[in-house]
Amino acid sequence: MNIAIFASGTGTNAKKIIEYFENNTQVKVNLIVSNKATAPVLDIARENGIDILVIDRHNFYKTQDILNFFNEYSIDFVVLAGFLLLIPSYLTKSFENKIVNIHPALLPKFGGKGMYGMNVHKAVHEAKEKETGITIHYVNENYDEGAIIFQAKCLIDTEDTPETISNKVRILEHEFFPKIIEQTITNQTET
Repeated sequence: MNIAIFASGTGTNAKKIIEYFENNTQVKVNLIVSNKATAPVLDIARENGIDILVIDRHNFYKTQDILNFFNEYSIDFVVLAGFLLLIPSYLTKSFENKIVNIHPALLPKFGGKGMYGMNVHKAVHEAKEKETGITIHYVNENYDEGAIIFQAKCLIDTEDTPETISNKVRILEHEFFPKIIEQTITNQTET
């Protein structure tokens, strides 16, 4: 199974996924896709000898060119790891239940357009939530509305700030995201 990871930023989750599957003979990270030519995740791809595709927003939505790249790289599964563009319907239909995303909160709370990164942690903090966590879910045409695959929780202390909440959530992301990707792929190949 060949994975394409979509990321727009630093790539800490992408790095953990690459490391997790480094010696796996069944699953390989074959391509890193970004909508930002200067995204630090591209340096992680280069350091690990993984090919890069920088996409243009207009082409991403107005053409289906990315499917040609997916064929060229034999992509079977897509992982969104901090990718900020909405996935177009032609891609969700072509890869139905083969695109997963990680969200830094317990969906359906704190999801939707604009709810990413520190925006989520600030909203959780302002709502005085007692717990937060991660949600790994399938991707459909709407932000954060695909079927939930897995959630993990962490407690929020009264002295926590959005930054400390972010740190707690990142620990969960790094611990669980690669494992849940592997489980999801394994479950699909066994059926």
